[in-house]
Amino acid sequence: MGMFESNGYHVTHDSVNPHGEVVVVNTCGFIADAKEESINTILEQVVRKKQGQVKRIYVMGCLSERYLADLEKEIPEVDGWYGKFNYKELLFDLNKHLSSEDTVLVTNNGYSRHLTTPSHYAYIKISEGCDRRCAYCAIPYITGHHQSRPMEVVLDEVRELVSRGVKEFNVIAQELTYYGLDLYGEQKIAELIDRMSVIPGVRWIRLHYAYPTNFPLNLLKVMRERENVCKYLDIALQHISDNVLDRMHRHITSQETVDLINRIREEVPGIFLRTTMLVGFPGETDDDFQALEQFVISARFERMGAFAYSEEDGTYAATNYEDDVPEDVKKKRLKRLYDIQRDIDYDVAQRLMEHPQTVVIDRLEGDYYVGRTQYSSPEVDPEVLIDARESQLEIGEFYDVSLFDYEYFDHYGRVVSRHEWNN
Repeated sequence: MGMFESNGYHVTHDSVNPHGEVVVVNTCGFIADAKEESINTILEQVVRKKQGQVKRIYVMGCLSERYLADLEKEIPEVDGWYGKFNYKELLFDLNKHLSSEDTVLVTNNGYSRHLTTPSHYAYIKISEGCDRRCAYCAIPYITGHHQSRPMEVVLDEVRELVSRGVKEFNVIAQELTYYGLDLYGEQKIAELIDRMSVIPGVRWIRLHYAYPTNFPLNLLKVMRERENVCKYLDIALQHISDNVLDRMHRHITSQETVDLINRIREEVPGIFLRTTMLVGFPGETDDDFQALEQFVISARFERMGAFAYSEEDGTYAATNYEDDVPEDVKKKRLKRLYDIQRDIDYDVAQRLMEHPQTVVIDRLEGDYYVGRTQYSSPEVDPEVLIDARESQLEIGEFYDVSLFDYEYFDHYGRVVSRHEWNN
C-alpha cells in the first residue's frame, strides 16, 4: 500500500465496503476456512465489476501463490493474478514503472507504511517464511525458507512508526523464535525485543507465534524485566500426546512441552499464555485426545484457540497419512476443548478483577469505549467496555481501569485514572 501511494495512487483499506476504480484482494491460503473466505471475497468483487462499481480486479497473496494457474482458469474476470512476493509487477501492469531509486527503496523497505490498524498500534513483521516443516502445515510451501529482516531495519521501522504516534507493537512472524539464525548464526529475538523496548515512546510490545522446540529461554529475562514488554506470549503447541506430536513432526515431547510451560510461568510471573490446539490429526486416538483434554485442564492457558484438522495440499500429512478421524468426531473433540476453555476464561476474568488493569482505548462503539489490557491482542482476545456516558476518554491513550463484570469475551470497567508511565 505504501508503494502504491508513493506512485501516486490514493489507497484505502476496506474489506466490507471497498470503493475505488481498482480493487486488490490480498488472499490467505493457510487453512480451508481462510481459502473459502478469500475465494468468496474475490467473487464478491467480480459481481461488483459486472455491476460497474469497479473497473479492475487484481488478486495477490498466499492463495494465488499456490493455485495461480487453477484460479486463472476458474475466475477469468480477474484482470491479474500475483503471488505473495511479486507485488511490484502489479505496479508495472498499471503502467507505473519504478525507477532504479524506487527499486532500492522497495528492497530496503524505504516506503512509508500505510497503517490499516488504528493509529496507536501496529503489527511488526520481523521475518518471512519457516523452516520447521510441520507435517500438517503448508506455510513453508507458500512462503519459502525463513528469512529474518535485519535488526536495524526492524528498529528503524519502529522508530518511524513511533514518530507517527504508534505506541503498541505486535511483533509477528510465521516463526518468531527462529529470528536471527539465518543472518547472525544464532537466535536473536531476545536482543531484538530488548533493543525495541528502550526506544522512547514504545509503550507495549506483544509477541506472537513462537515455536516451543528450542525456545530461546533468554527471551524470558527480557519479558520479566522490561515493563513495556507485555506479559503475553502466543506459542502454538498443537498437541500434547507423544504419538501425535511425533506424527506432526513437532520435534518435541510431551514432557518437554510441560517443562517449557512451567519454566515460562516460573520466570515470567503473571504471564498470559495464548496457544493453539489441533484436533483430529491423522492417527489421533481417543487416548491421544484424552491426554490433550487433560493437558488443557491442567495447564489452564489464559487464551486458547483450537482447530479441526483439514488436509492441506502438498503437505507431508496429506501425502503420507489417511485423514482417518471422522468429521463428527473432530467436531465433538473441538467442542469439548472449547467447553473446557470457556470455564477457564471465566476464572481468568475473575482474576483480572482483583486489581486495576492498564487499558488502551481502541475505539468508541455505540455507548462504550472499547479497549484492551496488555493480556489481549487486537481482534482475537477479550476486550474491555467502558461506559462513554461516565467517562470522556481519548482513543489511543492508556488508563488504569477497575474491571467489575465479565460476559463471555467482554469485560466491563470503570476508569480509575490516566496511566502514568515511568519512562
